[in-house]
Amino acid sequence: MKKHLLLFAFSALALTSCEDDDVQGYELDMLKGEWKTVKTEVISGKDNTTALQTYTPTGCATKSITEFRPDYYASYTDFSGVGAECTSQKSEGTYTYSNESKELVTKYINDNENKYKVIILSNTELRLMQMFGNVDVNGDMVIDYTYTTYKR
Repeated sequence: MKKHLLLFAFSALALTSCEDDDVQGYELDMLKGEWKTVKTEVISGKDNTTALQTYTPTGCATKSITEFRPDYYASYTDFSGVGAECTSQKSEGTYTYSNESKELVTKYINDNENKYKVIILSNTELRLMQMFGNVDVNGDMVIDYTYTTYKR
């Protein structure tokens, strides 16, 4: 009986010690790939639901791509211009992600680290809350937050 209890205890320990790695790997697998920005919103910090400003990319900006790879490489290709005359500029760097805190940190070459909180992460949608440079947009003395939604 003691052998069975000991075996059960070691099995439980082994299974729980791998759980975080499995979740981290699963979420990194969902994060990898190319993402297009579909909407950026400034949301009231007071109620965390009221949209104060909304920006939907148009024209060349609809081609802009954010990419994450499993080797912690990140890139952002920004498209700008008028009409069919689009130009692009690519920024490359690295990222870190914690499945426990849901914190995503990007560090592009010649730029500061930028922290985000992952609100939604699925195979088709990524929604990030910007954790830097937020200001009080509506004058209510409460910091408002920028949320960006991406789709594949």
